[in-house]
Amino acid sequence: MPTYHYRCTVCKTEFDAFQSMMDAPLTECTSCKKPVIRIIQPVGIQFKGSGFYINDSKKSSATTNSSSTPSSSE
Repeated sequence: MPTYHYRCTVCKTEFDAFQSMMDAPLTECTSCKKPVIRIIQPVGIQFKGSGFYINDSKKSSATTNSSSTPSSSE
């Protein structure tokens, strides 16, 4: 279940809520009971497996392009 970040529009209090994706968004502040907005937070991404590193895929294509460029200009 994701953790959502909220900010009050009046008192500017920020808080997190651990909610299901199916739950409705919160509408009132935990401190002053005024309206809140949900703040979008960046998430961490983990790439697993081969092909995600610079030396796995890009280096071979860069070497091919650089070696073919001088021969085609001659």
